[in-house]
Amino acid sequence: MDKVKVLIVDDSALIRQLLSEILAGDPRIEVVGTAQDPYVARDRIKALNPDVLTLDVEMPRMDGITFLGNLMRLRPMPVVMISSLTEKGAEITLQALELGAVDFVSKPKLDVQQGMEEYATEIRTKVKMAAGVSAARLARQASVRQPPEVMPKLSADAVLDAAHPSRTLKTTESIVAIGASTGGTEAIKEVLVRLPANAPGIVITQHIPAEFSGPFARRMDGLCALSVCEASDGQQILPGHAYIAPGGRHLVVRRSGARYVCSLSDGPAVNRHRPSVDVLFRSVAQSAGLNAIGVLLTGMGDDGALGLKEMRESGSHTLVQDEASSVVWGMPGRAWAIGAAEQQLPLCGIADWILERVNRRQSGRGAA
Repeated sequence: MDKVKVLIVDDSALIRQLLSEILAGDPRIEVVGTAQDPYVARDRIKALNPDVLTLDVEMPRMDGITFLGNLMRLRPMPVVMISSLTEKGAEITLQALELGAVDFVSKPKLDVQQGMEEYATEIRTKVKMAAGVSAARLARQASVRQPPEVMPKLSADAVLDAAHPSRTLKTTESIVAIGASTGGTEAIKEVLVRLPANAPGIVITQHIPAEFSGPFARRMDGLCALSVCEASDGQQILPGHAYIAPGGRHLVVRRSGARYVCSLSDGPAVNRHRPSVDVLFRSVAQSAGLNAIGVLLTGMGDDGALGLKEMRESGSHTLVQDEASSVVWGMPGRAWAIGAAEQQLPLCGIADWILERVNRRQSGRGAA
């Protein structure tokens, strides 16, 4: 198997050295070069023809966002952003994902060795995945490499016991649950901007760091007719509102009389994620049953597949994003393979599908 050729672009010599050592530690990755700024990077891309670029967000002479925009216009290629975990870093990284960056990782901390192996696994996995995304985007074929097993993979049982969901909640409002990972910030945006202000309440789990979920929610709120916020514990779920799970906490939907309420959990990571889509979907299956709609969007791995199946078995309508429009067809692909979804659609058709299902329920037709 050919190695993934990587060019590292960062203004810090120490970061370039650290990233080079981390990536070179994977036998399937070859660091073909480094560059201290976009001008040097431009020449080295031409000379070295890398498969993947790691790109610092903030650099002198030309910032990472400007360079990324030029790159995607003139020579599209998979890019993994290296971002500082600050509010400013989050805002810039979200812009980078809009421009076409595949994914991001936090900037490594030079003075903290604890957790470095976990960080190394994350960036190696995302670089290899990005190389596969290039084939998916440019040749319309998915070539997704699954992440290595680096920690125990817990199921939703670790946070929320399995229980028989209710199938008789005919007097409560409809609720929509959406899950996503790699490529999900843009996919979620494409769904939300197409929904009207009177859409049902929406709960969302996107795999995202704690520092990013607030800026992401505010960004969505400024773009959508819906009111979008980061979910808080005990918050009532209302029509016309969307609630995004805070990074680092599971979002659970519970019933309070005829109302749905957000509940946040600090339980263990599920499928190596907190928040986990499986946890959200299970809670919606248990709390809403027939009144729920589940949608699983682009993402690496399989988080959300079993939860979506539980939703379908509880009577919920369920859907996955199709392969052609997904950045990575890991999560939705797994859900489709196990029969968790009744249908798959391109991203541009998902909002209309949701509204059609809601209208059917309200008119009493219900079944797909």
